[in-house]
Amino acid sequence: MSERRAARLAAETAARSERRPRRRRPFLVALIATIGSLVGIAAVIAIVASVFVGNIARSYDTHTETIPDALPEGDRPAATDGAENILLVGSDRRTKDDPDVGNASGGRSDVLMLAHVPADRRVVYLMSIMRDSWVDVPGHGRAKINAAYAWGGIPLTVQTVEQLLDVRVDHVAEIGFGGFKGMTDALGGVTVDSSRAFDAGGHDFVAGANRLDGDAALAFVRERYSFADADHTRVRNQQAFMRGIAQGLFSRGTITSPRRIQDFVTATSKHLAVDPGLTFPTLVDLGWSLRDLRPDDLKTFTVPTAGSGTAPDGQSYVTLNDLQVRSLSQALRSDDVASWLADEPQ
Repeated sequence: MSERRAARLAAETAARSERRPRRRRPFLVALIATIGSLVGIAAVIAIVASVFVGNIARSYDTHTETIPDALPEGDRPAATDGAENILLVGSDRRTKDDPDVGNASGGRSDVLMLAHVPADRRVVYLMSIMRDSWVDVPGHGRAKINAAYAWGGIPLTVQTVEQLLDVRVDHVAEIGFGGFKGMTDALGGVTVDSSRAFDAGGHDFVAGANRLDGDAALAFVRERYSFADADHTRVRNQQAFMRGIAQGLFSRGTITSPRRIQDFVTATSKHLAVDPGLTFPTLVDLGWSLRDLRPDDLKTFTVPTAGSGTAPDGQSYVTLNDLQVRSLSQALRSDDVASWLADEPQ
């Protein structure tokens, strides 16, 4: 081949190469664009979420009071592996002249509940301890259990509950009655199921479902004089209220509303006092471990009773069923409350 022909062929090859369109990679381009968009969206979500969670954390830290010596030291029941026991105390300040207080001074724990969170996190058990339960109060002898709060506040209340049930209280949270009202209004109201119709605090409650605002909720959980069995029905109403709060928290209207969640935390924390270990990160960790729960997974019951009695000073009190309490204690320690409830239905 002559040099002239070789040069001509080379020129033609170069020309064809220039005319050939570049191969495009639409899938690769789209993939890169999609990933970039997702990364951008994820970054925005992360920023918004961090700001939202940060605001809630600041609200919790700002308003919530810490009880320095809430949990006793020294000889205490052993912790249940993987499970959590959280004592919930609803308190109401009263004077020492209140005839229902006896010789105690200060406030009273009108709501006393122990939340048992099993290791498998499939349910939460919320057990009420009736405020007039006749028990041994460390350092004071036999008395109504709510006298422990009047004599020694949260620390003595925790000691008394631990001694009664022989289980360790891992955390404690005290909420004033104003918190019941505030959390109800923050959720836009709650629905509770009443076993009977009654009037209290200017509110009429029907047998069955009742939609309550904060004021009505406060009257609902506090009333006992309308009932022949007094505190027995009041405890059931308090349990119904807690189930109503759970329904409200799990509702779509709350879950999809950052403002409502923020309002709920703020309204609750303003009336809340906790042990030093119940920090916001601790609550977040606990909440995440319970992420699969539904409202029906909150199981409520009352520590077994066995009638009533009268103290030497004339106080009437509630007698606990010692045999059933001991079996409940064993169920809590072995993290098998489900079997206990199956054997001791309420």
